[in-house]
Amino acid sequence: MQHAITDQSGSSVRSVLIALLLIPINCYWIVYTEMVWWGLFPTTMSLFFNVVFCLFLIILLNLAIKRIQPDWILSQSELLTIYILLCMGSVVASHDFGQILVPLIGHAFWFETPENEWKELFFPYIPKWLTIQDKSILEGYYDGDSTLYRIEQLKVWITPTLWWTTFVVALFWVMACINVILRKQWIEHEKLAYPIIELPFAMTKENGTQFFKNRLFWLAFILVSILNLVNGLSYFVPSLPIIGVRFRDVGYLFTEKPWNALGTVRFSIYPFVIGLGFFMPLDLSFSCWFFFLFRKFQHVLGSILGLRSFGFPFDRQQSLGAYLGLSVVAVWISRKYLIRIFRHAIIERESDLDESNEPMRYRTAILGIVIGLAYLIGFASKMGLTTWIAALFFLIYLFLSIGITRMRAESGAPAHDLHVMGADYTLSTFLGTRFLGRQNLTTITFFFFFNRAHRSHAMPHQLEGFKLARRSGFRPNPLMILIILAVIVGSISSFWAYAHDCYHFGSNGGFGGEPFRRLEQQINYPSGPEFLEAAFIGVGMAFTFILMFFRMKFFWWPFHAVGYAVSGADDWCMNWLWLSLMISTLIKWIVLKQGGLGVNRRLSPFFLGLVLGEFVAGSLWSIYGVTFNTRIFPFKDW
Repeated sequence: MQHAITDQSGSSVRSVLIALLLIPINCYWIVYTEMVWWGLFPTTMSLFFNVVFCLFLIILLNLAIKRIQPDWILSQSELLTIYILLCMGSVVASHDFGQILVPLIGHAFWFETPENEWKELFFPYIPKWLTIQDKSILEGYYDGDSTLYRIEQLKVWITPTLWWTTFVVALFWVMACINVILRKQWIEHEKLAYPIIELPFAMTKENGTQFFKNRLFWLAFILVSILNLVNGLSYFVPSLPIIGVRFRDVGYLFTEKPWNALGTVRFSIYPFVIGLGFFMPLDLSFSCWFFFLFRKFQHVLGSILGLRSFGFPFDRQQSLGAYLGLSVVAVWISRKYLIRIFRHAIIERESDLDESNEPMRYRTAILGIVIGLAYLIGFASKMGLTTWIAALFFLIYLFLSIGITRMRAESGAPAHDLHVMGADYTLSTFLGTRFLGRQNLTTITFFFFFNRAHRSHAMPHQLEGFKLARRSGFRPNPLMILIILAVIVGSISSFWAYAHDCYHFGSNGGFGGEPFRRLEQQINYPSGPEFLEAAFIGVGMAFTFILMFFRMKFFWWPFHAVGYAVSGADDWCMNWLWLSLMISTLIKWIVLKQGGLGVNRRLSPFFLGLVLGEFVAGSLWSIYGVTFNTRIFPFKDW
């Protein structure tokens, strides 16, 4: 009876306790590797290798317990609950979220000088209840060789930690409520691919008994493990050669105009990216690397036409427009469904709309969005942001989030980025910094932590969690509360882990300097709307509409707007992945052409083995480095 209840509900007290116990450990692991080492970066990719490794260990322990006491084993629903909650905790501690938020709290007060005049420029507009201004408290944080665990320091840290945690909870809550509304349309009606969940689902199916018996899986797992063992040893024994193609930039080969406009061109092969790419729809994996080369061609064309000095081709602006365009298309495609949802929730109940398998009722989700947005806007207004600007800011961010989530659901890209292209940039581009003024600019600067980059965006992870619940057959009802619980624990753990490391090792300011230098520039040199940049945001959106029109008109159309959106972050993200995705596209095309879907399915365990083998070997090297306080070979260097 217990197993039946667990499988239906999807969670149990023990699975939640295991997840909550592992979240602080993972937060420390993430912060140490990403900020102390500045390496490996588990949270700058779509599938967090730290979470997959924890799931792998739990499954191995589960299989061992099955031999001793079968009644104690964790079911698939419990294992996936742990996975989902660990993902949410890791998002909060990630390179593009918590590791930007914590440095913002004291940076301006420690680094202000008479020369930069920060005290006169924007100190009057900084909210005291969200920051630490006492230099005696910050001294140990920045200089190191100190400890966080003194009463006077803990008292000062606790107030901003708790206030920012409420903000993070509200932000994640609103995104989760939006996902509740979109879930059925994208998962059950359109049946999007969700390739990122293939590995955790396969690992947990039948408690891993079938998955770990597959010979092709073990072949790939062992080969990649040996490769990472040798490469790891080569880091300590230079005479050992590194196996594989890594860390190569072939851009230096192009020295003559116009080809030198290509810039950095990474020539690296990652087995786990090949593995993940194999599960992407063929047209989407092709589009990712095709549009990366297309963007490079734009740079060459700009050099030929003499447009480089004007910023052409505005890669990031095109990508921002593309993501916004994807959001528009996604909402437009779902318009009839969304109208029914709102009519069902607000006007009259429709009998054919079943809410029994939803994480919450549609009316509750809509009310949750309204209340959550009201809190976010009120929070920002209390900080000093003009109310209507705050509302516009969060609407832009959430609209962009829908586009990013749609991209992940369709493509499962191994990584994605939108560097310094968020709601903050969009507002300053279209309204101008002069119009926004010092108070608004200062407040928006503190929102840099969820707008700098979007590699570990929470909303796709939430929707993938709902998809895992649907695919494995357990009810997702408890997930909403459990996700928020994981976010609370993750937020507090992130503050602790980051502050603990800084008081021990010291800090050079981390990501704190980037937004405040930008704020200084905006105040000293106010400007009006950036019409050229805004125009290329429009170009990106328009091109996305054209690509999606052709895709819906012609079934053979190979170019997908998702690839266009994810490929345009200059030297970030796709610059590291394009070659591996090209290889996986070629392999999958040959497999489908010669063997069909049957052979494709039979080969799937091999490519899952490539991913898991590299994640496990890389994680073990990482744990070795943390344990012995030494750097190790980074199997993932972006």
